Amino acid sequence: MEGHRTVRWSLVVAGLFALGASSCAWLRQTQRPTLPQVLPPSPRLEQVIEAVNNNSAQIYSFSTDEATVSVPGTPSLRASIAFERPRRLRLRAGTGVTGTELDAGSNDELFWVWVKRQPPLYYCRHDRFAVSPARRMVPIEPEWLIEALGITGLDPALPHQGPNLLPGGRLEIRTARQAADGPTTRITHVDAVTGVVLEQSVYDHQGVLVARASASRHRRDPGTGLIMPGIVEIECPRAQFSMRIDLGNVRINPSPGISPELWTMPDFHDWPTVDLGDPNIELAPVGPPVTPPARLSSRPHPPRPAWNRMPY
Repeated sequence: MEGHRTVRWSLVVAGLFALGASSCAWLRQTQRPTLPQVLPPSPRLEQVIEAVNNNSAQIYSFSTDEATVSVPGTPSLRASIAFERPRRLRLRAGTGVTGTELDAGSNDELFWVWVKRQPPLYYCRHDRFAVSPARRMVPIEPEWLIEALGITGLDPALPHQGPNLLPGGRLEIRTARQAADGPTTRITHVDAVTGVVLEQSVYDHQGVLVARASASRHRRDPGTGLIMPGIVEIECPRAQFSMRIDLGNVRINPSPGISPELWTMPDFHDWPTVDLGDPNIELAPVGPPVTPPARLSSRPHPPRPAWNRMPY
């Protein structure tokens, strides 16, 4: 069990950084006094989409050397994180005593994850992840996970419902999306004043929560005027996994740019490697295929959208 637990944790981290970073209610809401008002009272859907997309689309890269990564039951690790569109990412975390404990990253071709205390180094090509055995372990689209850290958007071409005003000054937008294994519903909560994304949840076609990302402590970068969260918390019930990332003092679109060498998968010499895209690899699935939503979260089951014809 401990071995499967470690593989499960490693693969979730791999999925998290498969296509770069940006996304998953956890701490404080946006501190409105420090952020500009961008939405009018009772905004239209088009205005909310424009506010969200305008900020995200201008974030081409970011980096921080002051991040902290926390997983329940393990000590917090100091971390450095760098991201560059479209799918380049590098996260290295460790301690001053033991050195690097985690190395996870992504480049244009593949993603990888290495955990010092549990070899081997896992890697997978992006174009093979959706059909790989790792997909059974991490039932989350990597494209969604890139949005968890703040590089998110609302596609105007997709069917949306809302915005609906919720208590606490939040606007809710429901979106039908197509994943590799079927239709999903994405529920996005946006601050009704500042337009920042506070929470993103993904439900499968049966209405079961797949993943949720919550963002808080948003800050406006003094150099660019762009906004990113300071804290992101992610929960993936099917993988029995949750993670908190404190991004620290993020530098948005830093100049000079990020060194291209950072996007190269590391070589740990004598450490074994495992290709998660190998169709012959055997990985144990995580938990039962479907768990009642009430056991996954205290939040209510989302009602069936009119455009979602799949039965719940």
